[in-house]
Amino acid sequence: MTAEQAIAKPGTVARAIRTPRAAALAGIAFSVLFSVALVLVRTAVPADPSDAGRWLSDSSRRDTVLFALGLLPFAGIAFLWFVGVLRDRVGEREDKFFATVFLGSGLLFVAMLFVAGAVSAGLVASAGDHKDSLVSSGTWEFGRRTAYELMSVYAMRMAALFTIAASVILLRTRTAPRWLVVTGYATGVLLLVAAGFVAWIELAFPAWVLALSVYVLVAGMRRDRSAGPGYTDNVGRHGV
Repeated sequence: MTAEQAIAKPGTVARAIRTPRAAALAGIAFSVLFSVALVLVRTAVPADPSDAGRWLSDSSRRDTVLFALGLLPFAGIAFLWFVGVLRDRVGEREDKFFATVFLGSGLLFVAMLFVAGAVSAGLVASAGDHKDSLVSSGTWEFGRRTAYELMSVYAMRMAALFTIAASVILLRTRTAPRWLVVTGYATGVLLLVAAGFVAWIELAFPAWVLALSVYVLVAGMRRDRSAGPGYTDNVGRHGV
């Protein structure tokens, strides 16, 4: 697009500047909220299911877990915004196959995240008044295992697929530096292989999203400073 065309369509310039910033802020919000929720749950809930009866009697630990689970809906909303803005940014140049995998895995990740959070919150909230009967009935063990499998195995496998698909799209459209693409591939493979087996491995996903978001934000700020009248960027040549 020429400078004259950009001047004739002032919304193009504003959109080019605002879109990457929106993606970056949404990605940063997701990374922070998701990481905080994971850390709070991991530190409050014992890894050994046999310890459930003891920690459930501690109201402060229950409140911590409920607070962490309450952050998940906001993390999911931020993630969906992040996905939507990135897809809009790449536009028609994205590969349809990988775009479908990218979007589908992202939606499945959020869906499983919400289900796991809802199951966990229901169990912990119910344990406040009926801890002994809940644990002895086997409901707690079943619900806890279900939530764990949803979050640590199935949701993180979708996060791995999302990361790999996103990295392919970033590579083909040349919208990110090679180190981010390589890191994305490594993160995706690591999550596919180790999720559910290695403690804290889930943090690799928000860490990669954070790195991508910070890059997008910094690149957008640099373009803002260098942009003159009628400026518009070419995503394929200048980055996300």
